[in-house]
Amino acid sequence: MNVAHEIDLLVEEIQRLGSKNAEGQITVKFGVLFSDDRCANIFEALVGTLRAAKRKKVVDFQGELLLQGVHDNVDVVLLKE
Repeated sequence: MNVAHEIDLLVEEIQRLGSKNAEGQITVKFGVLFSDDRCANIFEALVGTLRAAKRKKVVDFQGELLLQGVHDNVDVVLLKE
């Protein structure tokens, strides 16, 4: 799969699992994304897809790298739909 396609799939999954914050942006906790069965089947490397999406300013989150367990409560914010 190419990166652009994976980012499009990521946007769909964030929209499916997330909810709107006070600013009207869709957010989802990293732990929710990581533990979702559908996401696990779609993404071989969820963390890599998230990093690529952050570089393209499609999503934003605290830090450079998200790790399961340690960063489960970090919000992933969708910047572009």
